[in-house]
Amino acid sequence: MKIAQEIRAGNVIMHGKDPMIVLRTEYARGGRGAATVRMKLKGLLGNIGTEVVFKADDKMDQIILDHKECTYSYFADPMYVFMDTEYNQYEVEAENMGDALNYLEDGMAVEVVFYDGKAISVELPTSVERVITWTEPAVKGDTSGKVLKPAKIATGFEVAVPLFVAQDDKIEIDTRTGEYRKRV
Repeated sequence: MKIAQEIRAGNVIMHGKDPMIVLRTEYARGGRGAATVRMKLKGLLGNIGTEVVFKADDKMDQIILDHKECTYSYFADPMYVFMDTEYNQYEVEAENMGDALNYLEDGMAVEVVFYDGKAISVELPTSVERVITWTEPAVKGDTSGKVLKPAKIATGFEVAVPLFVAQDDKIEIDTRTGEYRKRV
């Protein structure tokens, strides 16, 4: 059991009957009233978002999720199938994949997140290397400041890249922000 003011973004707590991931916390100290913690939560199973205010000393159950290294195998509508080193297959629903779909490739290593023995989502590495399948050629003279142009990778995801990056170049992308890091 943890008290509300000890909960941080990224923790998973039980709210009602559903496990919820904490997206943001704000601690507020009232004048006469007790201190409060406002939390923005998102359901792990239903993907429903909510905002809740707790007293700073409210007790709540923190949930520890299981993680397992797996590789992406294939898409069987509406499930994405992942396999571990012992050839066990785990299915994750498409709606729970989130931004991971922008970077997913066959054979890609990811961490599958489990709650109560059920695969609920995936966590990507912090950066991935991808080949640019389409981008516009650089325009001469357009170099004042940090100028970016759109580029697409094989999944169809669009990322802003500097002018010197050309089609078929390999780049590194930060999966947390979706931003270009460097040319590889």
